[in-house]
Amino acid sequence: MATGRTHRPATRSRGIPEATVARLPLYLRALTALSERSVPTVSSEELAAAAGVNSAKLRKDFSYLGSYGTRGVGYDVEYLVYQISRELGLTQDWPVVIVGIGNLGAALANYGGFASRGFRVAALIDADPAMAGKPVAGIGVQHTDELEHIIESNGVSIGVIATPAGAAQQVCDRLVAAGVTSILNFAPTVLTVPDGVDVRKVDLSIELQILAFHEQRKAGEEAGPDGGAPAPAARAAAAAAGDRKGPDGDMPAVMPA
Repeated sequence: MATGRTHRPATRSRGIPEATVARLPLYLRALTALSERSVPTVSSEELAAAAGVNSAKLRKDFSYLGSYGTRGVGYDVEYLVYQISRELGLTQDWPVVIVGIGNLGAALANYGGFASRGFRVAALIDADPAMAGKPVAGIGVQHTDELEHIIESNGVSIGVIATPAGAAQQVCDRLVAAGVTSILNFAPTVLTVPDGVDVRKVDLSIELQILAFHEQRKAGEEAGPDGGAPAPAARAAAAAAGDRKGPDGDMPAVMPA
């Protein structure tokens, strides 16, 4: 089986837009659920509804994969699962290291969705000497002194950072220097990386703040036209929510369950 160090997903070479790439996991999750129920085919409308997008956008996305479905029949579920998995690189073995084995890091290590989606947790790493050798999710935690050796010996190209904010950049620098080219960052800070390194940030507090904004807006709407104009702070929050974009464009979604 190929490893993450020697193969990259096919999406970039085929010119698939980043927005489409971001939706492919949504389609795959919906298709996997259909496959588990032994559903052989699905229409674009049904699949779009399950993935939370409109059917026109779905058909456009699938056109980049060279998949157009069959009129009156729809899309073959198993074939689409294979197609999308291949485009995302999930038919390969992607060894992953998780750095920072506190409550969040331990929860990520125990997340069963990694293995089923083509990701193998190759190592758990923490700076606390007391954690060394402690089993988490059946894997012994290793000290950060071993980080470079671990990455090289396991052919790791994807790193997950779940450290406190103050340690994240240093960990990131070491990961990159050791050859990691993709990072999933759970630390509440923005990382600086060189060209050629991809970073996806997952900030649960930001997601909760956005939900709080929407809850506040819904409460204001329920109050009716006599409830008064929204406060300046609410208007500012709305503008910030509308304008907030990361280096990759739209904010990344939280990891699917």
